[in-house]
Amino acid sequence: MKALESCMVFLVSLVCLVCLVSYFEKHLQLHYGSPMFEHHKLVEPIEKLQENICSRHNEVMKMFCRTDQQSICYLCSVDEHKGHDTVSAAAEKTERQRELEGSRQNIQQRIRDREEDVKVLQQEVEDINGSADKTVEHSEKIFTQLIHLMEERRSDVKQQVRSQQETDVSRVKELQEKLEQEITELKRKDAELKKLSHTEDHNQFLHSYPSLSALSESTHSSSINIHPLKYFEDVTAAVSEVRDKLQDVLREMWTNISLTVTQVDVLLSPPEPKTRAGSLEYSCELTLDPNTAYIQLLLSAGNRKVTFMEDKQSYSDHPERFTGWSQVLSRESLTGRSYWEVEWSEGSIEVAVAYKNINRVGWTEESGFGRNDQSWSLYCGMNSCDFWYDDIETPISDPQSSRVGVYLDHSAVILSFYSVSDTMTLLHRVRYH
Repeated sequence: MKALESCMVFLVSLVCLVCLVSYFEKHLQLHYGSPMFEHHKLVEPIEKLQENICSRHNEVMKMFCRTDQQSICYLCSVDEHKGHDTVSAAAEKTERQRELEGSRQNIQQRIRDREEDVKVLQQEVEDINGSADKTVEHSEKIFTQLIHLMEERRSDVKQQVRSQQETDVSRVKELQEKLEQEITELKRKDAELKKLSHTEDHNQFLHSYPSLSALSESTHSSSINIHPLKYFEDVTAAVSEVRDKLQDVLREMWTNISLTVTQVDVLLSPPEPKTRAGSLEYSCELTLDPNTAYIQLLLSAGNRKVTFMEDKQSYSDHPERFTGWSQVLSRESLTGRSYWEVEWSEGSIEVAVAYKNINRVGWTEESGFGRNDQSWSLYCGMNSCDFWYDDIETPISDPQSSRVGVYLDHSAVILSFYSVSDTMTLLHRVRYH
């Protein structure tokens, strides 16, 4: 029986939404060949076919009551739903289909936004790990240098003490040898005098006595300064004082280091605004700097509008002027969270964020927006839109309008470009450094 049921499932080919009957393939020829069935719509098999039939009138429910939000048949529309807002089921589906597509676009945009957020967070993890690794590496080097310095100082103290020890011992031994020589000489002299004292011959005694009685100069004991048993103890005291001061400094500085580590600001900055109204809360009014403008760029409207001209403008020489690329910088520097909009009327435009120290001279990668690691650029041409950074081109979807919004969060190092009309559509978001 199960095998038969399985075969029947595969034999069912299509369902007629008018007849509300499932047909096997060989029975479908009636619908395909007879003119009376030409308006019948055949679809894939429907699981709950009976739900399309009105339980009250046993008619196909081809209408939809918007008042009661339910499917009805034609008889229902002139009976209990009389006077209600009713339309054909097909028209209602078409309307809901448009809503569905709008919902899908919204969901897809949110998916893209969340995917960008995930990338930002992943980059944050990488930045945290990278910063921690560098800090540990640099700290290890610094502490190693301190250890080497302490080793050098320890070696210096040891060498100085040993050198002084050798000098002092040598001096003492030298004096000791002199004293021992004097003792030997005195003993010899005493023996000679003793022998002379036993001489019986008066004349011999008197003759020898003068030469034997003369003594060499004695080493006076007063020249020997005997210190208390301290010697190098003062050095130990001095080293101990250094140790105590270092301990105090390290104890104080360690508290500062610990507080600095625990106060590291890891994200999480306020979320990026998702609407133009929210972005405009961070709006900043930028003016263009004539001293940086390329010689064929004309500034007007209070230095807020720029136009490329065929003729060179009468700008004076200035070290901050771009000499190769058709570029101009704003006068204002950007910090914190900033948002501004750029609108163009024809041709192409390039909107960029750059560090102030970007090179200005010549037609080189170092001075072109997006051609180096000092700037990030969105180029919008006639038939393309590209993001540039470090001379790498990333194609992106074309703006839906001739107005671009730029959002910069300097603390979270996030740069976003939007196409701005009645709504804001994200064109590209990047985590800069």
